[in-house]
Amino acid sequence: MTLDQPIRQADFGALVGIGQPAVSDLVSRGVLEDGAPLRVWLLAYCGRLREQAAGRLGSVEGGLDLAQERAALAREQRMGIAIKNAVLRGDYAAVELLSEVLATASQAVAERFDHLPGQLRKACPDLPPSAVDQVMASIASARNEWVRSTVALVSASLEQPGDDEPELVGLDDEPRPD
Repeated sequence: MTLDQPIRQADFGALVGIGQPAVSDLVSRGVLEDGAPLRVWLLAYCGRLREQAAGRLGSVEGGLDLAQERAALAREQRMGIAIKNAVLRGDYAAVELLSEVLATASQAVAERFDHLPGQLRKACPDLPPSAVDQVMASIASARNEWVRSTVALVSASLEQPGDDEPELVGLDDEPRPD
């Protein structure tokens, strides 16, 4: 076997310690040039191994690129720290937490509204039933508007997040910038 002569895939595989199907895959992906001499195949194969070992090239086509993965990890860590700091400062809170608080508060108010007719009759026994009905109709209208507005806010907040991280909103005025 000479370095300047073409080599069969099976022989090259035996030389470098891989099977013929792996060599065929390298040829089909363009790592090894079909019909090239042994010297070219060895240089290409060793060069690819060096790139993989250095983390600049994934072991398979479309594999992980170490530099890009490190940059993505650093970005996620930076964003995570910024979010934690904002939460600790009290600038932001998770939408889920705010939704739970709003739901609990809404339920408490609704329960109070439900007891209002009896309390009105006790506090003002001379109040005509039509006046009680008028007060209850106004309260029902306000309650319905509250529910409608709350549903609209929750729907709008659920449409905005596009990733898996929990959405945070500013406690003072507007959603947090990315």
